[in-house]
Amino acid sequence: MTHGGCPPVPGPSATGRPPVGTLPASTLWLLRAAGFTSNFDRFCIAPMLVVIASRLGVSLPAVVLAAGGYSLTYGLMQPVWGLAGDLLGRVRVMRLSLTGAALAALCSALAPGAPSLIAARAAAGGFFAASIAASLTYIGDTVPAGVRQRPLSELMTAFALGTAVATAVAGAMSHYLSWRLVFALPGLLAGGLAVALRRLPEPPRERPSSPLAPFHVVLRSRRQWYVMAVALLEGAVLLGFLTYLAPALEAHGVPVAVAGAVAALYGAGSMAAAQAVKRLAGRCTPVRLIVAGGTQMALGYLLAGWDQSVPTLVVTALLLGGGWSFLHSTLQAWATEVPPPSARATGVAMFGVALYTGSALASGLTAHAAGAHAYRPLFWLAALLTVPLTAAAAVGRARFR
Repeated sequence: MTHGGCPPVPGPSATGRPPVGTLPASTLWLLRAAGFTSNFDRFCIAPMLVVIASRLGVSLPAVVLAAGGYSLTYGLMQPVWGLAGDLLGRVRVMRLSLTGAALAALCSALAPGAPSLIAARAAAGGFFAASIAASLTYIGDTVPAGVRQRPLSELMTAFALGTAVATAVAGAMSHYLSWRLVFALPGLLAGGLAVALRRLPEPPRERPSSPLAPFHVVLRSRRQWYVMAVALLEGAVLLGFLTYLAPALEAHGVPVAVAGAVAALYGAGSMAAAQAVKRLAGRCTPVRLIVAGGTQMALGYLLAGWDQSVPTLVVTALLLGGGWSFLHSTLQAWATEVPPPSARATGVAMFGVALYTGSALASGLTAHAAGAHAYRPLFWLAALLTVPLTAAAAVGRARFR
């Protein structure tokens, strides 16, 4: 059987699974662990907001500031770490950032009050901002473009797993054990990874001619601006509107725990689809993978606009996770190809900045409608915006190689 006009996928090799690019298994494991830890730390606070406010004896908005400060520094530090990666090296930046992240996460676990928690979470966001972009850049440096999407799909699985585990586990741990343990866990993992990454060889790279040369190279590239524009739209369409799945269920009387569990299925859908993408990459063209991802996203949002019941939004969450793996992993692979090696980390970081900016813009522009519980038109708007997103991504990927 073919997959959307793609050649048949052969079975696994004699070892039981196909090789992933040209990376050793131990290297890929370390990169996946870094991405998992980063996403766990980033998403673990959302299910604990009410518990933390209660245990610290502060208002909920005060704790929300800790989550907002994390997101702010996470976005602002992307280009800083990207430039550092081009100047100092990918592995050195990962080890440095993970060391700082470990300390900041442990400070979060020990925070005696809201001000110290806000400061610690802001520091953690700034340090953890390096992990995912540096992992993507490392693969861009070491894996040929023709097979690069396979290990990138492996990373996507780890990223999604970190999101899903954080969403599903943090709330229960904070309720039955302690919210401090939830923050301590990624801190301990980050510290261990900072040591373990000593075994990771630094990939050869062309050194920039001056400290700001990578920014000059990236910002002069028309292809880079096009990729960033697509990332901006993707962040708005998927990440911005995705946040309304749980609130839409809660508006219909669904308990918070159930609504959160449904939204967490996005991670499950992403993990399952990442395995399919890993097998199809190199056999299907990037354009076909983009169209497959956009189709899943559009269908998911159309279903959510039609009905906001638990069964329907379960399907929506799974489809959006699948769309993310097909579409976003293809765009990520593209983002590693556009800049030259001397500016690759900066280019990948700017891709991330555009993605998170799109998410923030969409959330800000739709906040009033969400406050009025107008989720049906919001989901239909997201489905409509998926069309130009898919078209722009597919056309650009086919044209700008």
